[in-house]
Amino acid sequence: MSKSAIDAKDAAAIQAAQDSVAVCDRSHSGIIRVSDDDRIRFLHNQTTNDFQSLKPGQGCDTVMVTSTARTIDLVRAYILEDAVLLLVSPNRREFLIQWLDKYIFYADKVQLTDVTNETATFNIIGSQSDTIIEKLGAGAIIGQPDGTHQLFDGGVRVAVGSGLALPGYTLILPASLKATVWQKIVEAGAQEMSDRAFDVLRILQGRPAPEHELTDDYNPLEAGLWHTISFSKGCYIGQETIARLNTYKGVKQHLWGIRLNAPAEIQSAIAVGNEKVGKLTSYTETPDGYFGLGYIRTKAGGVGMIVQVGETEGEIVEIPFVSHEYPE
Repeated sequence: MSKSAIDAKDAAAIQAAQDSVAVCDRSHSGIIRVSDDDRIRFLHNQTTNDFQSLKPGQGCDTVMVTSTARTIDLVRAYILEDAVLLLVSPNRREFLIQWLDKYIFYADKVQLTDVTNETATFNIIGSQSDTIIEKLGAGAIIGQPDGTHQLFDGGVRVAVGSGLALPGYTLILPASLKATVWQKIVEAGAQEMSDRAFDVLRILQGRPAPEHELTDDYNPLEAGLWHTISFSKGCYIGQETIARLNTYKGVKQHLWGIRLNAPAEIQSAIAVGNEKVGKLTSYTETPDGYFGLGYIRTKAGGVGMIVQVGETEGEIVEIPFVSHEYPE
């Protein structure tokens, strides 16, 4: 991958997200509406976070995991008065509908509806996001906790949180309003961001993604998604494995950022000397060089370690989206 892979517009959008404000159309992300009387109990039992403690107007990140606690997807959930909206990864939308449906039993009052095509989703990212939200007439949401969301005039739902470890907001709105609201955001000063630029930023931030960091090879603790897990809520799919890893401090590998000297191939072995210590899971060229994400054995080391990644060399660095600390 050559330096020209990052064009000037993408570089400007990445810079804006880090220094001012950018907007990215994420409407291809899946949105699943979970409704009916047992929706909260159902999601509480199927995912890693504590849904029974949430009230309408609140939200959280949660992870869908297998029975052996392997990762399926990192999901953002928004609690409504009569439903829960799940914002899921684009390539997990159909799979999750089918997977969740398997756990709905005869007496369960749970309805799953794919509303992706009826909605548009925007991420507003950056330190000046509040200015955009003010101009959209949604200033009441500013300063609220992460995950807080509110429906404003015209049917635009504004939620606190950019989807990354950067300040910002997520907007969910009827598809019919997409062009109008997008134009307002751009006219208010947000830099337009492509999907390509968003993925570069995702990797720089260390947000794990399905088919890369979220696969059947890894669990949420290895992925650094401690903030998505309740250790006090009781049984859910995969709970025994996750609880045991926490109790006995048994996380054997961690997700790290890797600042690379040259291009690298995803799935390349990460080595220290002649010893393989991990695997590269994501790679991108950035405006400042080459960068990747990879899982590295806990005992091998962490920040500052120099590693061989395929044919190139790299340095292990912190990534802001994840955590490696066991809770107190």
